[in-house]
Amino acid sequence: MGKIVGFPEEGELVVGTVAKVENFGAFVKLEEYPGKEGFIHVAEVAPGWVKYIRDYVRENQKIVTKVMAVHTKKGHIDLSLKQVNEHQRREKIQQWKNEQRAEKLFELIAERSGITPDHAWEEFGNRLVEEFGTLYGALEEVALNSKVLADEGFEGVWTDNFIQVAQDSIVPPTVEIRGYFKLGITSPNGVDVIREALKLADKVEDDEITINVQYLGAPRYGVQVKALNYKDAEEELKLAQERVIGYMTEHGGEGSFHRTET
Repeated sequence: MGKIVGFPEEGELVVGTVAKVENFGAFVKLEEYPGKEGFIHVAEVAPGWVKYIRDYVRENQKIVTKVMAVHTKKGHIDLSLKQVNEHQRREKIQQWKNEQRAEKLFELIAERSGITPDHAWEEFGNRLVEEFGTLYGALEEVALNSKVLADEGFEGVWTDNFIQVAQDSIVPPTVEIRGYFKLGITSPNGVDVIREALKLADKVEDDEITINVQYLGAPRYGVQVKALNYKDAEEELKLAQERVIGYMTEHGGEGSFHRTET
């Protein structure tokens, strides 16, 4: 049913629900590994001395821990809470939530395809995870490119339903970079020259990249670039700079570009 079979690996971050808290540690039910439970020794709950363990963990709390050791024969899994920073925690929780959502969408795909979720996992679900890393990753890729299933050799009635659900439900992630142009010109038609120069900024051929220009107050004009990755965003921003500043120079003006934090 899409859950991971077996044991987690050492060093892996896992999402769990605190099942029981004792003075010496806490037992945690692993959400991604059905039937598996890990243990956080009190020394791994937080840095320094922990006087009251319940100040840090409580029953039914969702937490992210790092797998420190796995003893498959005994079925023991040692976990650490203190070795997970806030960024890692948020990122892992988001990934877990994405997978939960993906499984709900997968059930919808199975229903539209006239098969049970179990059958769907056997027919194509497990292979999708092998190919794309996660079920959500598969949905995300298909939302970006409807041909990717066929390109990877997937076929069947279910593919049309998968594509439709992915495109209707998944918003592809984007990155954003910002900056501003500083433009100047002393000729009588300077306003027109600047206006025409800025029109060149958003002359983008790639439909997956957008550039927006905003007036910040002369001589500054803000620029916002959105793309699917930083490489494409940086390349398009460079081209926009060349177009705008090049036009200004050709018409007797000058220009420069300055990056700002997003």
